[in-house]
Amino acid sequence: MKNHWVTFLQGSVAVKIEGKGIERFINQLTRAGLAVWNVRRQGTMAVTFELRLSDIHQLRKAVRGQDLHVRFLRGRGVPFLWKRTLKNAGFLFGFFLFLAVITVLSNMVWGVEIKGATPKTEHEIRKQLDKLGIQTGHSQFFLDDIETIQRKLTNNLPDVTWVGVELRGTTYHFTVVEKNMPEPVKNPGPQHLIASQKAVVENMFVEKGKPVVKINQYVKKGQLLVSGVIGNDKEKYPVAAKGKVYGKTWYKTAVELPLSSRFQVYTGNAAQKYYIGIGSMKLHIWGFRTPRFKQYRTSEEAEKVKFLKWTLPVRFIRETVREKEERDRNYTKKEAEAEAKKLARQDLRKKLPKEATVTDEYVLQEHVRNGTLKMMIYYEVVENIAIAKPIAQGDLE
Repeated sequence: MKNHWVTFLQGSVAVKIEGKGIERFINQLTRAGLAVWNVRRQGTMAVTFELRLSDIHQLRKAVRGQDLHVRFLRGRGVPFLWKRTLKNAGFLFGFFLFLAVITVLSNMVWGVEIKGATPKTEHEIRKQLDKLGIQTGHSQFFLDDIETIQRKLTNNLPDVTWVGVELRGTTYHFTVVEKNMPEPVKNPGPQHLIASQKAVVENMFVEKGKPVVKINQYVKKGQLLVSGVIGNDKEKYPVAAKGKVYGKTWYKTAVELPLSSRFQVYTGNAAQKYYIGIGSMKLHIWGFRTPRFKQYRTSEEAEKVKFLKWTLPVRFIRETVREKEERDRNYTKKEAEAEAKKLARQDLRKKLPKEATVTDEYVLQEHVRNGTLKMMIYYEVVENIAIAKPIAQGDLE
């Protein structure tokens, strides 16, 4: 045969024919279009040869009515291999089950290592990892990707500057860089307290030093509030002035808010589909229900499949379809004013220390132009305006 691969795929059979007129019978087969090869004589009354499995039926028809005895010796090719495989289906099933179990175990989390963190920070990190599902025995396929895990940990841990995340085999490795919080100076050097900005003094709590301003006094930025030089005209000596001086300060905030706007939001409805990807092909394995969303957004996450220490050219793909819809938001002028004030106050809060108190607000400008409300708001705030300034040698003279 010229094409042995075709013959192997289709299957072939070794046949033995015994009787009289064998040569004539073989010629009859070839004239009928049957492919016969490897013809060998076995004595004077027998011949063996091979033919395609698909020609067996024609062979049986041709041998009827002739004084010949036909025996099928053996079969070769894929059909016979498949038949033998089915006879050993238990072994085959066990083999594939073994491969499946090893593959599943190779893609689970079996270890979490954290380096560079104090015991307290490590405890907080492990609590966050539990929320993210990164625990021993969980499948890696259903976890966030490395970049997402890193971002969530960094955002949720205020005492951490950076978290490095690496997945090696079945173990997650976390490298932590904690924030170097400056330790409070126990014994600061001689210092004054000066104003950080212009203000009207509202209240004072002085632990050390000599106050040089009074309540309701207007002070400029950099003006001395509490002197770190105490004593009399004959004898002066420096101390570290300590205390808080609360002053009334002022801020301006501009805000713009459209009265009508259209935006897209997710409804919370979602469906997931799972695929096995090989190259550019995707085989759908789970989540066959097609969601009936009018508007939706599809996102896809792919995880490489590992077998022991090797990465296979196979991907586990999770496709998420999220429903979204467009909504109109319309404010009356009064509602827009309230919302604008709320946004302005939120913006102001980002600039102020935690202990600062907003005591009053005034709308300086307000107008609607091209469907947009524009406001300029003036705030009065009470905050600690005292900051330290080292005492120069000339201040003692």
